[in-house]
Amino acid sequence: MRNPWIQRLIVVLLLSYLAPIALFAGMPSTAGPRVTAAALMAPDVPLDRLQAVERAVADAKGSADNSWMLASSALVLLMTGPGLALFYGGLVRKKNVLSTMMQSFAMMAVVTVIWAIVGYSLVFGSGNSFIGGLHHLFLRGVGVQPDPDYSATIPAQTFMVFQMMFAIITPALITGAFAERMKFSAMLLFLTLWSLFVYDPMAHMVWGKGGLLNAALGGRFPTLDFAGGTVVHITSGVSALVCAVYLGKRLGYPKEPMPPHSVVISFIGACLLWVGWFGFNAGSALSAGGLATSAFVATHFGAAAAVVGWSGAEWIRRGKPSALGAISGAVAGLVAITPASGFVSPMSALAIGLIAGAFCFWMTSSFKALFGYDDSLDAFGVHGAGGTAGAVLTGVFASSVINPIFKGANGNALPSGAIQGNFHQILNQLVGVVIAWVLAIVGTLIILKIVDMVVGLRVEEEQEAQGLDLTQHGEEGYSWETSS
Repeated sequence: MRNPWIQRLIVVLLLSYLAPIALFAGMPSTAGPRVTAAALMAPDVPLDRLQAVERAVADAKGSADNSWMLASSALVLLMTGPGLALFYGGLVRKKNVLSTMMQSFAMMAVVTVIWAIVGYSLVFGSGNSFIGGLHHLFLRGVGVQPDPDYSATIPAQTFMVFQMMFAIITPALITGAFAERMKFSAMLLFLTLWSLFVYDPMAHMVWGKGGLLNAALGGRFPTLDFAGGTVVHITSGVSALVCAVYLGKRLGYPKEPMPPHSVVISFIGACLLWVGWFGFNAGSALSAGGLATSAFVATHFGAAAAVVGWSGAEWIRRGKPSALGAISGAVAGLVAITPASGFVSPMSALAIGLIAGAFCFWMTSSFKALFGYDDSLDAFGVHGAGGTAGAVLTGVFASSVINPIFKGANGNALPSGAIQGNFHQILNQLVGVVIAWVLAIVGTLIILKIVDMVVGLRVEEEQEAQGLDLTQHGEEGYSWETSS
């Protein structure tokens, strides 16, 4: 573009955009001479002044994106503690409340260390189709400059810490299946190995450069998974089922009633999960733009519709809609909309949530009763089943109008899902689902066997009867004694 008047006109337009940003940011007047539109229209404006404006535009966008991603990272961590800790903690008997919450809290610490040493590198380092390499071992090369393979506007370290929060909550979800009966030492060893040998390979295949299922970076089977339907929910939910079957039922189950000791606590936890999920899904846009807004709206609509779907099904079958059912439905909807959140319209999100709510209610009631396994807190019925349903429905409802992720040789957007005529995407989704199921089943079985041989998995019957709070941690969640 050689016409100087056109260049100056563009600069004037850019300044009109940047002016409110500069005022909001409180840019000091001492930073340099004031640049006015009239001055920029003058014929002798130096090129470096134009370049400075272009840098200011890029810096403003980068700052906005980075702010949103740091806030999203905090929201996702909120999902594990206190969100999941309270949700799961309220669902167990009071003699196990602290041990259950401690399992989620432990993952916040242990997985952080694993992620910093090797986890991030195995997921996002250059490798093969199934696992990343060791280039980023000990976070080598992960600094404040962006990694253009994943995001051009936020520091690589911001991207790293955002993805770390996913790695933290995923193994924590599994604890709901073996609640009230696994040793704390066994839990630590099992979930450490699980993070390395199940989560990291699956995350690399779906989100890592060169991954087998990566839809954005040319995977062999492009699976649409915006925020973790396969990576987070199917792997954790299916692994939860394997754990429940391998460990066996709790003492007295199902003959003895084992109701939640505090639905109020679980209610608070579920609400925190709902709020935190906006960072989970909308943050996966990796920028503060329109795609983040679309994912935010889809997340909320999916959760709300699932409450209606679950509560409606429960009302029809049992005559009453329970509070526990409503909050379980919300989580089921959040799970199901996760893979689809960045690809579907608000109305499609409502449909996905409604289907997932009713389906997960059936899975946690009829299906669970039919097969008789003791998934203590329904980790499989909500996350495994909801994640699977959501992954498949993403292939149905994905729209290039929302996210043109597939493009032709000429750069034009191609259909994303079956609703637009791309029925082949359902097959791609099924490939991703099958791989997640197989990896979770095989990997979990092997790891459970190893841990069982090394430290043993299950507490003694006397310890289980007394409660894991006292036997594993030497403390109680509630003290009913009053001082005189």
